[in-house]
Amino acid sequence: MGDASFKTCTKCGERWDTREAFLADPSLHLIGYQVNFRKLHTGILLFNHSCRTTLALYVIDFRDLYDGPVFVERVTGSDQCPGMCLHQEDLGPCPARCECAFVRHILQVIKQWPKSPTGDQTLVKAAR
Repeated sequence: MGDASFKTCTKCGERWDTREAFLADPSLHLIGYQVNFRKLHTGILLFNHSCRTTLALYVIDFRDLYDGPVFVERVTGSDQCPGMCLHQEDLGPCPARCECAFVRHILQVIKQWPKSPTGDQTLVKAAR
């Protein structure tokens, strides 16, 4: 096994070799989404780890979790927009037919991802 992994905690050094191990870890919780309206794929998903740090990952790391339509127009600021993307802590689904809607779907997939019991074989503690 090489040094390549999906994510390593910047505080405690815990390492997740795959995205699936990361999402299944019960010590991680999705807490926010910071939109980047210019490049939606570079928006940031925020996760709290049990070591009391926050980890940031790009939307692009989770893009394949959605395979539905991606609308070409953004309706942000219009009557059709409930403004959810403007509130980092709002992780609910958005009903708008908006370019940003695919990210809201990804958030739902992540929130519903089944958590594994601690001691999952795919989770690796880094040497401290």
